[in-house]
Amino acid sequence: MTTLKLRILFDEAMLGPGKAQLLEGIRDTGSIAAAGRVMGMSYKRAWSLVEEMNAAWALPLVISARGGPGGGGAQLTDAGAEVLRLYREVMARAEAAIAEPVAALEQMLKPRAEG
Repeated sequence: MTTLKLRILFDEAMLGPGKAQLLEGIRDTGSIAAAGRVMGMSYKRAWSLVEEMNAAWALPLVISARGGPGGGGAQLTDAGAEVLRLYREVMARAEAAIAEPVAALEQMLKPRAEG
């Protein structure tokens, strides 16, 4: 299976498939820790990436509440949802733009050995 992995490098920030997946996980689970676990990432690493993203963008992408009797949690802000949406749009457009030449490249590969 051929896949495209696209990382956007800004002057002071980077957005790629891992951070996008983390944002989706936070959106879907309501938890930085749970999103990290789904990705096989430590809580510390997930938090570090969230802090990095929040520091890089004009508005925070994720807000969180500490645990306690009612439990903690995290959610994407409107800015976070928009950053994620725009990244996914970039990916969709890039995949559409490269479909033909990638198919031609795939035809040039050696056949896979059956095994």
